[in-house]
Amino acid sequence: MKVGFIGLGFQGKPLARNIVEAGYPLIVYDVRDEPVRELAVLGAAAATSPAHVAADSDLVIICVVDDAQVMGVLTGEDGVLSAARSGMIVAVHSTILPETMTRAARIAQAAGVSLVDAPVSGSAKGAEDKTMSYMVGGPPEAVEACLPVFRVSGPTVTLTGDVGTATVAKIAHQLVCCVNMMAVAEGLRLGVAAGVSRDVLLDVFHAGFAQSRAADLWSQLDLHPRATPIFDKDLRAALTLGDEMDVGLPGAALCKQVLQDILPRIEKE
Repeated sequence: MKVGFIGLGFQGKPLARNIVEAGYPLIVYDVRDEPVRELAVLGAAAATSPAHVAADSDLVIICVVDDAQVMGVLTGEDGVLSAARSGMIVAVHSTILPETMTRAARIAQAAGVSLVDAPVSGSAKGAEDKTMSYMVGGPPEAVEACLPVFRVSGPTVTLTGDVGTATVAKIAHQLVCCVNMMAVAEGLRLGVAAGVSRDVLLDVFHAGFAQSRAADLWSQLDLHPRATPIFDKDLRAALTLGDEMDVGLPGAALCKQVLQDILPRIEKE
């Protein structure tokens, strides 16, 4: 399978590197030249546009930031679908609104392209360590074709159903992550202010019912400078989905309000 990868950010670049190192023919594109050159050194071909990627790929993976970028990569003047062939697969790793994902799938289907809804969890460190977790929804044959490529970056793949369901699962996952980080940050702030060391508090969290991955990995959290806007975007998606489903999410709303305070505190720990 010839693979294309669009979006070589702090998470996308190591995911793409894993694919080329696993022996897949890979062509890559990013709006920045530097990560494209880095992947080319490893053996990937360099593309000049998303259309160029599509023209030389059986599977195109999109790993950009938000809804507008996903739709631009797909449907822009030099977008993937402008050069797509019938039977091609597009997998979207971006965390976007379910409505955007299902709309993208309808547009792709009209061009003879199968779209796979495939958000990921693990950030750059998970990609580098090959411990990524995938949530995957879409046409069964297309999903099955993607799985060997996904698994070069991590063994955990949860099949969720139709297109859109994986995105819903990822949004719910991000809500839990963010509220968890808020709880850890506040627990540490309270304990340290009252005279207990941060390390002791983290040991207590780990040993008791407060145990969570956020607490266990607090010292190792990969808080790239882009982390705050990414979490903010994901919380906004959770609140939008909550409004659509008439589900109140007061914890997510509070977390979004204080997110700017939580993440800098983590970075200073």
